[in-house]
Amino acid sequence: MVIASQLRPGMVLKIGTDIFKVFESSYHIGQGKMPGSVHTRAHNVVTGTLKEFRFRPEERLEETQLQKQDMEFLYADADSVTFMHPETYEQVSIPREAIGAATKFLRPEMKVPVELYLGQPVSIVFPPVVEAKVSTTAQPVHQQQDNTLKKATLENGLEIMVPQFIKPGETVRVEVATEKYVDRVRADAKRF
Repeated sequence: MVIASQLRPGMVLKIGTDIFKVFESSYHIGQGKMPGSVHTRAHNVVTGTLKEFRFRPEERLEETQLQKQDMEFLYADADSVTFMHPETYEQVSIPREAIGAATKFLRPEMKVPVELYLGQPVSIVFPPVVEAKVSTTAQPVHQQQDNTLKKATLENGLEIMVPQFIKPGETVRVEVATEKYVDRVRADAKRF
């Protein structure tokens, strides 16, 4: 059990029969005779839907744990994404809705931590920012125009907007949730 005022991002709660993963929680001070409350935003780990909750600060909630198992991405179809356990070769499928935007950034043979609840796969742990190679874009313009953007197609087929100085073949960092350009990955200079 956990007290609502102690909720932190990353905690997993069982509310009724549903399992929710907290990604934002804040305390709001009450006014007058209205007591304070804890506002929480959480994802349903099975369906991937976002839900907002309001709890009394002293309210007790049932906290649960998800097990993590590294698995290899195999393929994605219209409804689900399939992963394979590297040692037992057991295959598991997770609904696309539970994974969300991260589906577009999965590559064959990529190792990803899969979250399990009571032995059933429910979601994956994916970094908020990933690196991807630019496959096509207009030729770079090296002027002082860092604030203007152009279209670029990444190796996974996703189209994003990038600054003018980005050229084909470069690797960029992209925010998974918003699919927006973050920055360019610079190649390390070789030392002799």
